[in-house]
Amino acid sequence: MPDIPFLLVAVVGIALVFDFTNGAHDSANAIATIVSTKVLSPLAAVCMAGALNLLGAFLGTAVAHTIGSGIVRPEVVAGSQGVVLAALLGAIFWNLLTWYWGLPSSSSHALVGGLIGAAIAYGGFGAPSYGSIAAKVLLPLVLSPLAGFFSGYALMVILSWMVRRATPRRVNFLFKKLQILSSAFMATSHGLNDAQKTMGIITLALVIFGEIPEMTVPFWVKLSCALSMGLGTACGGWKIVKTMGHKIFKLEPIHGFAAETAAAAVICGASALGAPISTTHTISTTVIGVGASKRLSAVRWGVAGRLVVAWVMTIPAAAVVAAICYEALSLTGIAR
Repeated sequence: MPDIPFLLVAVVGIALVFDFTNGAHDSANAIATIVSTKVLSPLAAVCMAGALNLLGAFLGTAVAHTIGSGIVRPEVVAGSQGVVLAALLGAIFWNLLTWYWGLPSSSSHALVGGLIGAAIAYGGFGAPSYGSIAAKVLLPLVLSPLAGFFSGYALMVILSWMVRRATPRRVNFLFKKLQILSSAFMATSHGLNDAQKTMGIITLALVIFGEIPEMTVPFWVKLSCALSMGLGTACGGWKIVKTMGHKIFKLEPIHGFAAETAAAAVICGASALGAPISTTHTISTTVIGVGASKRLSAVRWGVAGRLVVAWVMTIPAAAVVAAICYEALSLTGIAR
């Protein structure tokens, strides 16, 4: 049996690996449209997204508290250091698999599914906090894509009416400038919501191991999670950029501005409520909404259908893998 400090270090390290895969998988959402419309180069967009993710990570902790104490009952899992480790392994597996397929599924829901599966494997079906999961995860799972779609659709209709008399060249010039602001807004909102999720699970681990008395996120946890996510953005998000920026709907600067602005507004609202929503779901559906405002045939609905399948599968798939990982850790004596 490894000693507790060593296992805690391993859990924190694996959590930061998850945050890195989250960056590779999800942080591209903040820059996909601005890269695909050639407003900024990939390098400039990555640098901007990384800096603003870092800023967003320090703007609140409501989502971290939901992940740390609103998915599983802390008093039930307090006796097992293996729960968090198994949850992370399940989430990382699903992140890497969907990254390999180029599908923008939800790292957030992979983490939630991992926590649920590992907690059930350890403490039975009474371990998850079903009321909180329903209110803070499942309801936003349905509402945030709908809000993204209708927000993107409505904003694009408004913008189209506002520029109806302008020449296409002037519209492109104007929105190339404005899209820098909308992408910055999106990157900041992404840090505000997504960077907090790994903060929450590391803080939960610190509570379980008795290193801190309550769910208060330490500064070093905020900083390390924000940096890990930014590094992931720089290293691995380009498959998702391609899907988000080209395969769903061919974007122009005005479309990118509408999608980013609408998505960032939805994400900021959810963050204020402590709901760990998927930035992937939100930006995907705003892109679809923007495309549908032009004409329904402009959206490649086959690709959109594949995204929905990945979304539906994420929580149960990650939960099953995490439960298997917990049983494997129990057999080796690491989990108890």
